[in-house]
Amino acid sequence: MLTGTIVNVLAILVGSAVGLLIKWLGTRFSTLFAGATNTGLRLQTIITQGAALCVMYLGISGCLEGEHSLISILSMVMGCLIGELLDLNGRMQTLGNWVQERTKRVFHEGGTATIAEGFLTASLLFCVGAMAIVGALNDGLTGNHDMLFAKAMLDGIISIVFASSLGIGVAFSAVAVFLYQGSISLLAAFLAPLLQNDTVIGEMTCVGSLLIIALSLNMLNLTKIKVMNMVPAIFFPILLCQFL
Repeated sequence: MLTGTIVNVLAILVGSAVGLLIKWLGTRFSTLFAGATNTGLRLQTIITQGAALCVMYLGISGCLEGEHSLISILSMVMGCLIGELLDLNGRMQTLGNWVQERTKRVFHEGGTATIAEGFLTASLLFCVGAMAIVGALNDGLTGNHDMLFAKAMLDGIISIVFASSLGIGVAFSAVAVFLYQGSISLLAAFLAPLLQNDTVIGEMTCVGSLLIIALSLNMLNLTKIKVMNMVPAIFFPILLCQFL
């Protein structure tokens, strides 16, 4: 039942490992060759900026999936209120600190913000969209893994790019993907009436894509939006589409 999700998770882990290897090789190159430090930093900066622009493009493309502006607005307002009251962003930073302390000797991560940012960026990219929802439903209802297998290939490639710039936080997004897609597959019979609706999926994708745009702005150091506090907004279209 979870075959597609497990393959997806493995693809993210393998891609992240490759990306971390590339990042490590770049660091070693900068250390071994005099004068290469600045070059390594410049390359890492431009790669991160390029990845941020790609994230922005994906976010803008996803926003076009929505058809009802009111649902998106209400979802963002209610989601932000809940997220701020629960202080999800602060909890994410605490988790980032905990992970940082236990991985810095192995991965030499530059800061806790990178871990949190990498985790949140990758998690949203991998979980937002029709492929994650419909693929997980098909996996649970019919045992058809084709869509999740295709998604796994895409996520694996994306993991390489983002892990090479954002670090180990991208690998931890595999946990979020497993919990999200796995839950949909296991509860497919119950969730199918709610999620097998193009309007619901479209509005969830739209709201999630707004968060992805916010992430891209943070990656470019243009804003400091507490994106984690907005995450609950993704799920409100499920409720609102039943009444609006």
